[in-house]
Amino acid sequence: MNAPTNISAQTQNRKADHIRICLEEDVQSHQITNGLERYRFTHSCLPELNHNDIDISTTFLGKHLSAPLLISSMTGGTEQAAMINQRLAQVAQHYKIAMGVGSQRVAVEKPQVADTFAVRKYAPDVLLFANLGAVQLNYKYGLDECLRVVDILEADALILHINPLQECIQPKGDTNFRGLIDKISELCIKMPVPVIAKEVGNGISAAIANKLIDAGVAAIDVAGAGGTSWAKVESERAENPLQRRLGKTFADWGLPTAECITTIRAIAPDVPLIASGGLRHGLDVAAAIALGADIAGLAMPFLQAAATSETAVAELAEVLIAEITTVLFCTGNATLCQLQHSGSLQRIQ
Repeated sequence: MNAPTNISAQTQNRKADHIRICLEEDVQSHQITNGLERYRFTHSCLPELNHNDIDISTTFLGKHLSAPLLISSMTGGTEQAAMINQRLAQVAQHYKIAMGVGSQRVAVEKPQVADTFAVRKYAPDVLLFANLGAVQLNYKYGLDECLRVVDILEADALILHINPLQECIQPKGDTNFRGLIDKISELCIKMPVPVIAKEVGNGISAAIANKLIDAGVAAIDVAGAGGTSWAKVESERAENPLQRRLGKTFADWGLPTAECITTIRAIAPDVPLIASGGLRHGLDVAAAIALGADIAGLAMPFLQAAATSETAVAELAEVLIAEITTVLFCTGNATLCQLQHSGSLQRIQ
């Protein structure tokens, strides 16, 4: 598919805008939270564990991870994005954690920027996720484009991100979501790698998760509300007062991450589940795991660190791992599986 040059330029400029706005502007949700503040771990002052014996490793989609962490999908398509992705990939490789890249639509439209996503050379052993917007399946994208982005990344799975609110507010957004579930189902049958369904910060309800699972997706990334508000981000990019107003009105729209985890897990106890959306430290990660998620994704903290240096990214990974380990130690659990079945996390409100 050959897209007009002006469309690819618009997509590339949007990528640059997103990085700048996320780093420089206040685009966090303020009225809605991730919901994890409603829970508290029961402290064990006698854990009967050797801290050195705690194991926070796990397996996701058949691949071993040293910690239940995903560097969530962020960026690509620009020179700055290439630097960010390289730093993130090198740290993901060192700590054996998962990584996703931002939407690769720009790489389909403008193949010369594909290398900004191609991080497999920096992360040969890492669980890597390619990424496209699900709505593009209604805009002439199909199996060939999905295979192309997987090939660029040499990815282990494909994320289809689902972002109706963002598209409503985004200048020239793609808003035809009719019939997508059937196209997702067809794609899941044909793709040689697992397909992951992901929101972008407004959450996936249990009802929609059930439809996606029936359609054949291999995993769900809830990407709930409480973190970066893409309505706010797009409001900063608005080309007219209407778009700006919409972004502000819907700045705190969505389902809290904790609610997404618990409601989806109640109806789908076995589906591989990623918790993301407003997670900011290892305590959030541990709480999300205790609620039923398999791994947890963070974007903004990693973006901020990667914009600084690779060392800053490594330091963040070290801190997250230490925080998760501390939760297990101070609740008397030696593994993530034990944490999930221990009842250590209690709802307090």
